[in-house]
Amino acid sequence: MTVAPEHRSKRSYHDACGTARALDLVGERWTLLVVRELLLGPKRFTDLRTGLPAISPNVLSQRLDELAQAGVVHKRKLPPPVSTAVYDLTEWGKELDTVVLALSRWGARARNAYRCSDMSTDALVVSLRTFFHAEAAEGVNAEYDLYLTGPDSGTDEFHAVVADGVLTVSRGAGNASIAIHASVPAFVAVVFDRHSLREAVTMGAMQITGDLTAAEQFTDFFQPPPECSANRT
Repeated sequence: MTVAPEHRSKRSYHDACGTARALDLVGERWTLLVVRELLLGPKRFTDLRTGLPAISPNVLSQRLDELAQAGVVHKRKLPPPVSTAVYDLTEWGKELDTVVLALSRWGARARNAYRCSDMSTDALVVSLRTFFHAEAAEGVNAEYDLYLTGPDSGTDEFHAVVADGVLTVSRGAGNASIAIHASVPAFVAVVFDRHSLREAVTMGAMQITGDLTAAEQFTDFFQPPPECSANRT
């Protein structure tokens, strides 16, 4: 592991405990949500703004600068023909993946007035990874392309692989034989509220390419805690 350079924020806890030192780096408002948006791969500044519509451009710039100084994020330029600047997690920053998933699992049990249908596409994928039920997918080896449309964005593409109880998701489609096209609200309704996928397809809320039964099986691999369903409005 590459340890980040010494970095002390203006509001440091001045505490040698590892928890305090971690919070010095990622405890500011919005910081971990910026990390969440980068867990599946690099994003442009405008893409981060789309995933976090309530954050101001100035605050986002400040958080990215702080994360870069801490060694958690780095900025790089994609090669031609794209030739655009993106932000990506460093190897050390990627270790926050398990932290974000654990917080997502813990926080889903808290009562709030926010609707799951308002999540960004990346937040939805993080929720899928959080509530993936490995036992339900034992013996399954399949790939799926997800085309998800967020509340304030176009369609984002993800490639999901289930390999004998293990789920991995990456940004970008992968020519899978099974493809699911859905808005975030429609996907949440089927996966987390247990609405019928076939009914959603019939009503035009979702589109499936490939084996419909296999797509149904995929949506059954996720089991949020009862508190999460009770909190959803």
